This record gives sequence, C-alpha cells and structure tokens, in this order.
Amino acid sequence: MAARTDSGDGGARPLTGGRRVLGCSIAVLVVLILVGGIASAFLVGSGYVPFFSMKTSWEAPYDRGTSDQGNGAWLAGDTVARSRFDGVTGYDVRSGKQRWDYVVPGRADICTVSPDATGTTVLIAYGEKDRCGTAVALDLADGRELWRNPGAPGAAAYAGLVTGGGLAVLLDHGGTVRALDLKTGTPRWKAAVPKGCEPGAVGASAKQILATVACGGEMKLAAFDPADGKERWTVPLDERRGVPATMKASVLSADPAVVFLAEDGGDQKVAALSFGPEGRPLAHVEGVGDYGSIEEVRVGGDRLFAIASYEGSQSTWERVVAFDLATGDQVWRGDVGKADLDGLDVRDGRVTTVDLDKKYGDSLYVFDAATGDEEDDRAFRDRVGKGYTGGLDDLFTFEDRAVAVRWGAGERPVSVYERW
Repeated sequence: MAARTDSGDGGARPLTGGRRVLGCSIAVLVVLILVGGIASAFLVGSGYVPFFSMKTSWEAPYDRGTSDQGNGAWLAGDTVARSRFDGVTGYDVRSGKQRWDYVVPGRADICTVSPDATGTTVLIAYGEKDRCGTAVALDLADGRELWRNPGAPGAAAYAGLVTGGGLAVLLDHGGTVRALDLKTGTPRWKAAVPKGCEPGAVGASAKQILATVACGGEMKLAAFDPADGKERWTVPLDERRGVPATMKASVLSADPAVVFLAEDGGDQKVAALSFGPEGRPLAHVEGVGDYGSIEEVRVGGDRLFAIASYEGSQSTWERVVAFDLATGDQVWRGDVGKADLDGLDVRDGRVTTVDLDKKYGDSLYVFDAATGDEEDDRAFRDRVGKGYTGGLDDLFTFEDRAVAVRWGAGERPVSVYERW
C-alpha cells in the first residue's frame, strides 16, 4: 500500500490559465464599476449625460440700451415674445427664428404691459416723458396691432393693464377702471374706484373685475361686474389686522380672487390672500411652520403654488409648496435638498422650477401639480441665471423645452433649453 504524503500547500491548487483570466476579469470589472459610478456621479450634474440633461437650443442676441420699464414676456402657442422699453419681439420657440418685431412710434417708450396673455393677445401702453396714455392690443402670433386707444390728451401712465373675460381692462391714475372689447378696442364701460381711494392693481376674468385700492391708509379690494362695471363689493384685504397702503399689492387671479402682498426693504414680508363670493376672506398664506416666507407665486385651479424659503440650521434654502386656496393649508411640498430656486411655471398639470447652484451647476425640477411627486430632475449644461450667476426674471415651459427670460444690459433676454 503506497504511503500518502502531504505537499504542505494546504490543499490549494495552482490557478489554471482559465481561472486566472476569470479572476483578472472580475477585478477589472469591479474597478470599472467603481470608476464608472464615481464618474457618473459627477457627469449627471454636468449636463452631458443623455436622459438626465438640458442643453441650450438657442438664445436671443445680447440686450443693449435697456431700461427698467416696459419689460414683459409671454408664451402664446409656439411663440415666445418679450417686450422692452422700445418694442416687442416674437420668436419661434422651437427654432429661435425671429417672427416679428413691433416698434413703438417716434420717441415714445413702453411704460406698462399686461402680465398675462389671453389667447394670443396682450396689452401695452406707451407715451413720452411720463405721459403714457396710449394703450395698444398686440397679437402675439404675428405682432399685428389689433387696435389702439389714445386715451385722453396728456394722460398719465396707466396704473395697470390686464386681459380676461373678453375684455381689455385699463386702470388709470385718476382712479377710473375702463373696459374695452379685447378684439376690437370698442369701449364697453368705465367705473370709478370707491370715493377717497387710490387705485393699485387690477385683475380680470369672465366672473369679475378686481382692483386693489388704498383707502385712508388701508389697502382694500374692490370687485366690479364685467358686464356693466357696477361695483359689487369692497372689502379690507385683512379685516382683523388691516393691510397698510404702503404694501405692494398685485392681483394674481380674478377667479378665484387671489391677491399677493409684498413689502420691500429690510426683511421682505409677503402673503397671499384669497376671497370667496361677496369678498368673503378665505385663505391667508404667509410664513408658516419652518417657512421663512413665500416668494414667487402662481395660481393654478384651486391651489396656490409658491417657492417658499426654509430655515435650515445654518442657511436658508428653498422648496416648492402647494397650498389650498380655500383653507390656506399645505397640500404638498417638493424638497430638492439645499436649493436656491428661481422661476416658477404652472402648466399642463406640472409645476416647473430651476435650482440656481453657482458651485455645481443649475438644475430643472418638475413636480406633479396634483400630488407633488417629482417627475423630472435634469442638469443644465450651461448656466441659466442672469449673468449666468444670478436669478431669472421669468420661466415658461413648452413641450420638452424650458424658456428662461432675463432683463438687463448685457443679458440674453431669452434662452431656450431642451431635454437631452
């Protein structure tokens, strides 16, 4: 019987050629996965990863000789238009091709524009040397002037222009609310704000015409019948505490009735107020819980969507929050980490905003308007904010594109980005 010997190698067998190749392949694969994971973490935020990025589609030429007045922007169909002190220009959203250019006559300047478009119609008012009493309706589809209302000779600048319910509503500094047919400019009616009150801002819908008015140092809200201009009701903006007339007020929506308040200087205090039938106060939305304040706001259906500041342990960050306009209660909030959000678009059941991160790059966030679920998160390849380091003045969405709007000399007033 042959004796069994121990080789002393612990029973290990030397690697064959195939096993050696397999082991090396596994090691290389692990290294590639680690390197790829690290690289992906950086690339996803760079705007160069397919399905996670936004690339620049086109940009309007740099703006020069700008002014603080006359600035506005609208999206109507596949046309994006922007105004400045001397005219309005329309672009094809997809291609960036300039479709038309409307220039105000003579040495006149645009002083006031309507904040929103009804269909493809917007309003502008222009004049010379603080006499800005000529109102014009423009068709954004082709830049055509639909009608012109010269107003009274030497009229002062309009305090507000809005469209809604088939009407063009003009508020002059004399305290008169004027309604014209939106398509033809034919005068419909005129109504005076309550006696002893100064007009502020206006809003229009098929249901009612609203105007904020300062009465004896207190801010109030007045409603008029869109059919004949008769005053329906006038109520304090805040019956219990009152709102001083020094506050800046804007009408976010006439139906539902929503007013936004802001106070400039020092810590900015802001609030959104909603009203029901006969001016009955409903919601009062301002800094609540851990929100320092609500800032940029939009109305969509029966909800208020806002960029709200969040007080962290060492810094202030921002999130998107939806509030119920009937109660003021929070419906949902969208957290995106330590964000500096700017621009807010509510359209087609989605809420879109931009995180302007000077260190790591800007990002687009999209939320479901009903639930707050995050639907998209993409990195911009290029800087989006003003000067590519600052904020936005407006934001729109169209198909798979985001439209950024900026004011100021040396800025590209319109930039369009597409998903990549």
